[in-house]
Amino acid sequence: MSADKIDINHLAKLARINLTEQEKERFAAQLGDVLNYIAELKEVDVTGIEPTAHASPVYNVWAEDIAKPGLSVTEALQNAPAQRDNMIVVPKVVE
Repeated sequence: MSADKIDINHLAKLARINLTEQEKERFAAQLGDVLNYIAELKEVDVTGIEPTAHASPVYNVWAEDIAKPGLSVTEALQNAPAQRDNMIVVPKVVE
């Protein structure tokens, strides 16, 4: 798809952004370049290629999930700016 076929005004409206005429021209050209590249990629024969999420194997390197004792209530609340009934008091955010 070329830049002249892209309705940049519609895209800007969907994204809820205001663009200057210069920005519209620049972004339309850039988006056209991306879409042209994607069209080129569609032409590549990938028959027999196994789909992958990563270019190289990814292994789980996390430590074992072993339950350990947590903080006591006193330790958990020691830096709380305000507390009440063993809970941290935070400002009200919903009316």
